[in-house]
Amino acid sequence: GLGAKSWAENRLIAMVANCPITIAYAVTFKPYHMAHHAQQGDDGIDTDIPTYLEAWLISGTATSYVDHTCRKFVFMFCQIFGYALRPMIVKPDLVPVDRWILLNWAVVLAFDAVILTCFGRSALLYLLLSTFFAGSIHPTAGHFIAEHYVFLDDVETYSYYGWLNIFCWNVGYHNEHHDFPKVPGWRLPEVRRIAPEFYNNLPQHKSWT
Repeated sequence: GLGAKSWAENRLIAMVANCPITIAYAVTFKPYHMAHHAQQGDDGIDTDIPTYLEAWLISGTATSYVDHTCRKFVFMFCQIFGYALRPMIVKPDLVPVDRWILLNWAVVLAFDAVILTCFGRSALLYLLLSTFFAGSIHPTAGHFIAEHYVFLDDVETYSYYGWLNIFCWNVGYHNEHHDFPKVPGWRLPEVRRIAPEFYNNLPQHKSWT
């Protein structure tokens, strides 16, 4: 909500930024993400965490270490689908279909049509596959796991301060983001710099890879 002064202008900016992803999600993302902030780690509300079904399919039914490792790899390779589809399955009533969602789809599909008409199927496929790989086994996609998967029993959020933040608007500064969600990504390092006593000693990830 920091791109412009009004709520509507911010939504329109989000839709423009959404275009290269080729699938409309700008309008639906915010309500789910705000629920994640408000009730982090609560099963059935926080859609950033895997469902029991996902856990059962990956870990609960694995027959060996190798089988479990292969299932985790498949899960990570396809995690963008979980991230996109899980909210609609867990809390389908959170975001009712309205004119903003319809406008979001209209804008993105119009963009897709222009790309298809002017540059062909290969260009559209390039954008679609870029979206998929950026959320699967690309090193920066490690943030999906690093942010909230529980590595220590009593810690639900972790930060990463490495150089890959340059390409991700500092999403690695995740504890800082949860404490101050209205601070833009480019200023999150400043939060840590002026309050190191709150962040430097927290558990953190050294690498997304």
